Amino acid sequence: MLGGGQLGKMFLQEAANYNAEVYILDPSADAPCAALCPNFTCGSFKDYDTVMAFGKDMDILTIEFEDVNSDALAELERQGKKVFPQPSVLKIIQDKGLQKEFYTQHGIPTAPYYLVNSAAEIRSYAGMLPMFQKLRTSGYDGYGVKALKDEAALQTAFDAASVLEQKADLDMELSVIVARNEAGETAVFPSVAMEFNPQANMVEYLYAPAPVNAEVEKQAQALALKVIDALGMVGILAVEMFLLKNGELWVNEVAPRPHNSGHHTIEANYTSQFEMHFRSITGLPPGNTGTIMPAVMVNILGEPGYSGAAIYEGLNETLALGNTYIHLYGKAITKPYRKMGHVTILDNDIRNAVNKAVKIKDILKVKA
Repeated sequence: MLGGGQLGKMFLQEAANYNAEVYILDPSADAPCAALCPNFTCGSFKDYDTVMAFGKDMDILTIEFEDVNSDALAELERQGKKVFPQPSVLKIIQDKGLQKEFYTQHGIPTAPYYLVNSAAEIRSYAGMLPMFQKLRTSGYDGYGVKALKDEAALQTAFDAASVLEQKADLDMELSVIVARNEAGETAVFPSVAMEFNPQANMVEYLYAPAPVNAEVEKQAQALALKVIDALGMVGILAVEMFLLKNGELWVNEVAPRPHNSGHHTIEANYTSQFEMHFRSITGLPPGNTGTIMPAVMVNILGEPGYSGAAIYEGLNETLALGNTYIHLYGKAITKPYRKMGHVTILDNDIRNAVNKAVKIKDILKVKA
């Protein structure tokens, strides 16, 4: 696995149930996976030679982070290694411009967009404000995205190749996680609704199942399946969508790996997204995606104004609320809005889970 962050850590915990021998490559010697994985290699997953040396003796290669050296993975695939997601798919997803063009070519609904190469070029699109600018490459978890609300905001635009998107007339943001194995067998999880932190532009709360009617749910799952089948991808894919006020669904973007919008599945679903990823890339049958109990997830972000060795406050109070499941990622250093963990709350009454999540946001803090 290229990447040893929190996604890799949670993947390791599931892979251990299958007695799988997992090797991890990550540039940080104190990455979350380092303490759990005896086969941990400290090295750059962006460096061609490093990835080639790491992958030469592996049976299967996968990722927990998109921004890796896909050229090296393509060469390893040519040498006969199984690489999932396939490097050809990864190339498309690594470039948000290519992603958008892929959706257009395959009749997948998405927000109207324009491809630009510089900040100066963006100013010629002032007539379509408000809009969002997304860097074509190296953007993730809210990084590399800028809301351009008015002409003054154009002065702050990234001076780089980007996608410009018209602002959607949004009802809510959804995510549907879907999996596919080499035999073409698929499985799709129920959709979830996401609420974003306005400062960090990343998910703060997640509601599972999403509060949508049966028809929207059916359409969302069908759209996610259409995307993974069009890609021909093997592995797990998070398909983030916009549900518009007129009922239409647009694909926003995708992540070809376990995703923040699927963490609740560890406790709330019969098969977690991490086990589903393992099954998909190893050729095992898909698992049961059914919901055991409704859930709300809250991301634990580093407190504003604190940077340094992480100190956690409020763990006892959080657990005392009942049916709360804490996942700390093992990141030694906290920074403002850095993802440090998450808490999943289970409750047959989703309103009770929401109330607990709001309390947890106030009592569970990561400081330094």
